[in-house]
Amino acid sequence: MRSELAIHDLSTGQIETVLQTERLIEAPNWTPDGQALIVNGDGRLFRVALDGSPNLVEIDTGFATRLNNDHGISPDGKTLAISDSTEEGKSCVYTLPIAGGAPMRITAHVPSYWHGWSPDGTMLAYVGKRDAGFDIYVCPASGGEETRLTSGFEHCDGPDYTPDGEWIWFNGKQDGRMQLWRMRPDGSALERMTDDERVNWFPHPSPDGRTILYLAYENGVEGHPRDHDVELRAMPASGGLPEVLLGLYGGQGSINVPCWAPDSGRFAFVRYARTAG
Repeated sequence: MRSELAIHDLSTGQIETVLQTERLIEAPNWTPDGQALIVNGDGRLFRVALDGSPNLVEIDTGFATRLNNDHGISPDGKTLAISDSTEEGKSCVYTLPIAGGAPMRITAHVPSYWHGWSPDGTMLAYVGKRDAGFDIYVCPASGGEETRLTSGFEHCDGPDYTPDGEWIWFNGKQDGRMQLWRMRPDGSALERMTDDERVNWFPHPSPDGRTILYLAYENGVEGHPRDHDVELRAMPASGGLPEVLLGLYGGQGSINVPCWAPDSGRFAFVRYARTAG
């Protein structure tokens, strides 16, 4: 599996290749100091420096060695949230120091898949599969009782806070259509933000609050598979027509988690080599 970690510049449309590797890597996070990207691969986390000498430097995650691609960095840049299935056999959310260390369990119930930090760093937003199916939940970043925010959807995923903390964006499926939605952090004021024939996933508000980046599959695709021709699109955070930024071969692993640069002018993504046949 050949993976290409890249950066897209919104102002120029240019794409800079940061790293090419023959292994599967996924889901870049951009560190708040702007100096590195963090990706996952083979159940581990890696740091990729942006100083001109990129390489995959493993981050110590203690016992957690079955990480998936739902991970991210706290607003102050000090803490990582990870989703790992080593202990439970199903994905559970943990936190640990960004430099590495022993994970602390956060979610009491599994499976749980992390997706967003509140701007003040006090709350985590995640997807949980409970008796009702996949819905959006929040809980304190230090652990504690979870609160379910969504109901009435066939499937929900990808919750991510706006930088002012006023909204949580997510993708939700109703009547067989996966579209983008937003709601208040308490689950109120639910509003559908896209209404088209694409299958839309993983909305990420930019740090300046102006733009939503997301992944768009073609009509009829189920779930969020890898190895598809997909588009990365952007739309105004207030709503409006989306713009196609680029097409790529990817899907799962391309932008599952927050991937914006701190300056809101760039974002990181992963694309993959097309397999023969």
